[in-house]
Amino acid sequence: MSVGLLAVVDDILSAAMKASAKAAGVVIDDAAVTPQYVQGITPARELPVVGKIALGSLANKFVIIIPVALLLTAFAPWVLPYLLIVGGLYLCFEGAEKVLEWFGIQHGHEDESARDEKKLVLGAVRTDLILSTEIMLISLASLDKGLDIWMTLAILAVIALIMTGVVYGAVALLVKIDDIGLKMATSSDKRISRNGTRLVNAMPAVFRFISILGTVAMLWVGGHLLLVNLGEVGVHFGADILHGIEHALEPAGAVIVWIGDTLFSAIAGLIAGLIIVGIVLGIGRMVGKKVEFHEGEETPAH
Repeated sequence: MSVGLLAVVDDILSAAMKASAKAAGVVIDDAAVTPQYVQGITPARELPVVGKIALGSLANKFVIIIPVALLLTAFAPWVLPYLLIVGGLYLCFEGAEKVLEWFGIQHGHEDESARDEKKLVLGAVRTDLILSTEIMLISLASLDKGLDIWMTLAILAVIALIMTGVVYGAVALLVKIDDIGLKMATSSDKRISRNGTRLVNAMPAVFRFISILGTVAMLWVGGHLLLVNLGEVGVHFGADILHGIEHALEPAGAVIVWIGDTLFSAIAGLIAGLIIVGIVLGIGRMVGKKVEFHEGEETPAH
C-alpha cells in the first residue's frame, strides 16, 4: 500500500514539475512585478506584507483559479479565452499607466508617505490573480490527456504550492537584501563590511531595474494574452503577426525568437493599455470624477 502511494506521489510530482516548466517565463514575470508593491514600506512590515500577498496568491489559486479552470474546461471551455483577454487588458492597463508615470504624467496621488497597506495588498493580489491564472492554465494545458479529475487536481495543487513558494520566496529575499547588506556593513571584517556597503549602495538601482522589468513584464504578458486569445476567438490579425515574427526569427535560434515575441507582445500591450487609460480618463472626465489608479504600490516614477 505504501509503495503504491509513493508511486502515485512520484507521478504527481513528476507531472507537476513537467507542466510547471512551461510556465517558467510567467513565474519570472510574477517575481519581477511583485517587489514594486513592497518597495518603500517600513522594513518591519516588508515580510508581513509579502506574507499577506503570498496568502492572497494561494487563495487566488485554490479558491478561484483551479476550481473555475476545472469547471470551465469540463463544461464551457469556450469561455476561457475571453477571461484571459480581460486579464490581459487589465495587465496592459496597469503597465501603460506606469509607463506614463516614467514621463511625468501622474494620474493618482503623489503623496505616498503614508502607504495604505490594505490597498497595497489588494492591488498586488489582484495583479497576481491574472499572472497566476496564466501560470495555472499553461500548466493545465501541459498535462497529459486522460488524467482523472482527482489526479489533475492533485497535480495543479502541487504546482500552485511550488509556484507560490518560488515567487514569494524570491520576493522576500529581494526586499530584505538591503537589510542583509546593512548587517554585513557593520561587520568587523573589512572585506565583509566593504561588500555590505556596496550591496546597500547598489540596491536603489536594483529596485529601479526590477520596477522597470515588472512593468515590461505586465505589458509583455498582457499583450501576449491579448494577441493569442483574440486569435482563439476569431480575431487573428495580431496572432498572425506574432506567428509570422516567430517563424521569421526561427533560424536565428530560440532566444532571438523569444526576444522578438516579447518585444512585439510588449508593444501591442502598451498600445492596448494606453487606449484603455485614455478611455478610463475620458469617462472620468465626463462624469466629473478624478480617476485614482494607484493601489498603494511604489510606482516607477518614485
